[in-house]
Amino acid sequence: MKRLGQATTAVEHQIEAALKAIPAWRSLTVGYAPVGGGISNANWRVEVEGASTAYFVKVPGQGTEMFVDRRTAHDASLKAANTGYGAPVFAFLEGLGVEVFEFMEGWKASSNRDFLQHDVRHNALRALKAFNDQPPLIQTKTVFDMIDEHQRQVAALSAPTPPDHVWLCRQFERARTALQSSGIDLKPCMNDTLAGNFMLNDQRAVRLVDFEYASNNDPHYELALWFGEMFFTPDMESALIEEYFGRVTPQTLARVAVNKALADLKWSTWAMVQRAVSQIDFDFYKYGVWKHMRARAIMHDSRWELWLRQA
Repeated sequence: MKRLGQATTAVEHQIEAALKAIPAWRSLTVGYAPVGGGISNANWRVEVEGASTAYFVKVPGQGTEMFVDRRTAHDASLKAANTGYGAPVFAFLEGLGVEVFEFMEGWKASSNRDFLQHDVRHNALRALKAFNDQPPLIQTKTVFDMIDEHQRQVAALSAPTPPDHVWLCRQFERARTALQSSGIDLKPCMNDTLAGNFMLNDQRAVRLVDFEYASNNDPHYELALWFGEMFFTPDMESALIEEYFGRVTPQTLARVAVNKALADLKWSTWAMVQRAVSQIDFDFYKYGVWKHMRARAIMHDSRWELWLRQA
């Protein structure tokens, strides 16, 4: 663990600049060490002289301002903390886009394997629903807005697109029309429900972390994205849908299915942009190609036309 003044790399100078911007810490001994796992930002464990807890500090990665509204992310972090399912928030350095949380000692990032356990799945669902049921966030951005934004970014960057880009866009527009025609109930959503954003303790309790992509959005999308990330079986999905909405209907199943395709299209397009701008050591091309393949698989499913009609 390094102390303030010992930075030798660009990312270390970034974290030191953030730590020096916190007035309460300026006269104290402060140490920092990297925390692995992020693909968009630099994450750090920070220990402060005399503090009863360590801190988790998130420093924005280059280019993330293209995707992330830091004020909305902070709003979501506070609302998640209010539910008891989020990490306590210590500070927000708005000018730097840096969030500071109490470090979650005794908690670990979950894996897809953890979600094979019934209790973990349903505890996570309750955490998501508690966040979704919070008052609206300061920003509304639906999955349609997200994909539109990424398409504009791809064009501006002259980033590569798949050979069937026009066909994928046509299916996207058909899905937009189907879902908007029946109306969308907007609620606060994480919009980033990969396994690592669910923290677990030894009692299999769940906390939610990482609200950078949060916005008011359709909760069917929230569930669809989560289901797709976890590779749940149809029976698992039905049980979770029933607990979340109180019942399972053909329309709900259709809306979740269509949103699964949109989720994969959203993140595949995001990956095209990230490949052009990010300095993070991550294979965005491979990730994007895989997401495009999954979107196609859903759109080529024999039930796709039925789902569009039922949604």
